[in-house]
Amino acid sequence: MAIEIRVPVLPESVADATILSWHKAPGDAIARDENLVDIETDKVVLEVPAPQDGILQSIIRPAGETVLAEELIALIDALDGTDTASDTNTATTTSDESKDNETRPESQPTSDALALSPAVRKLVAENDLDPTLIHGSGRDERILKEDVLNYIKNRSAAPATAAPAASSASLVAKPQTDQPAIAPSHGDARQDKRVPMSRLRKRIAERLVEVQQSTAMLTTFNEVNMQAVMDLRKQYRDPFEKEHGIKLGFMSFFVKACVEALKRYPIINASMDGDDILYHNYYDIGIAVSSPRGLVVPVLRDVDQLSLAGIEKNIADFATRARESALAMDDLTGGTFTITNGGVFGSLMSTPILNPPQSAILGMHTIQQRAVVEGGEICARPMMYLAVSYDHRIIDGRDAVQFLVAIKNSLEDPARMLLEI
Repeated sequence: MAIEIRVPVLPESVADATILSWHKAPGDAIARDENLVDIETDKVVLEVPAPQDGILQSIIRPAGETVLAEELIALIDALDGTDTASDTNTATTTSDESKDNETRPESQPTSDALALSPAVRKLVAENDLDPTLIHGSGRDERILKEDVLNYIKNRSAAPATAAPAASSASLVAKPQTDQPAIAPSHGDARQDKRVPMSRLRKRIAERLVEVQQSTAMLTTFNEVNMQAVMDLRKQYRDPFEKEHGIKLGFMSFFVKACVEALKRYPIINASMDGDDILYHNYYDIGIAVSSPRGLVVPVLRDVDQLSLAGIEKNIADFATRARESALAMDDLTGGTFTITNGGVFGSLMSTPILNPPQSAILGMHTIQQRAVVEGGEICARPMMYLAVSYDHRIIDGRDAVQFLVAIKNSLEDPARMLLEI
């Protein structure tokens, strides 16, 4: 019996999607919950799993084509003995688990356990592991990332055996870019390579042009002495990591400083809605992170209620899922203010572009030892340039400047954030 594979229901703000890549070809055997195809939207890549065991009969919409929600894209021939009475109109159809349990040996992991998440799948592939040998500690014995890491740790503790060169090569980190490699030219062999823009890159281009045309964007600058924050990190770095299981970075300080400044200057946290100004009494801050597909901005919700450790853990999780293209649409929607850190790439100064419908964005930059005057004497201090771009239609220059000064004061005296002064 043929099972229909359809595009998942897309978020309300997404009109269509693009077939990014098929992981199976017609005639290939397919296991239940195995990823069949990646579908790219403007912001995220959706994975469509196989509803049950079978053979891929045909691919109706090949890679590169634009599709709509719930559009038919492939057909699967179900294997004999599997349950095909369930709903076949979506890609989330499941087989009869009771029948599977009757025929499955007790020692065999459940199919749910082998429904690997992107993070787990990546670890298994990079280390050439057999997932059936890994005990899952999750619900229904599902294999978690921690299970794979523990398995690798225990395996490495055993007597080491010579590993093939290919295994070592597979562990080399790939550059986080979707730009094609261009071979150097030799002699007169001058070549151009034409590559279609990804949907994310197209969307970024559209948004940037839209911002430039529809807002009165202006940028104000200041600099901050990072010595106090660096001393605090150095003093409490080890006990912080031991207590919370996460490193203490700079970003959590900037997020906290922004929240305190946004409370003082609520217009920075506002947005335009037609002819009205919409003030938000919550603080959802987007953190721009790099991914293989381009820049994405996952959103930290209710940041004013998070501790420094909570902020660091959420940011680390976002960064991991961005690298694995595992961010959900909900992670990327909303937000009242954005922080972008060009300093990690060596940027000394820049003018960040607004992330609409937000009205302001903070740009962080690289930390450099520079000569400053303190107490009438010249000394070297770790300095960082800060930039706030804002929509001058609703934010006056005075508010933007004072907002940035408030961030500077909080960072140069971190006790201010604790005492709320």
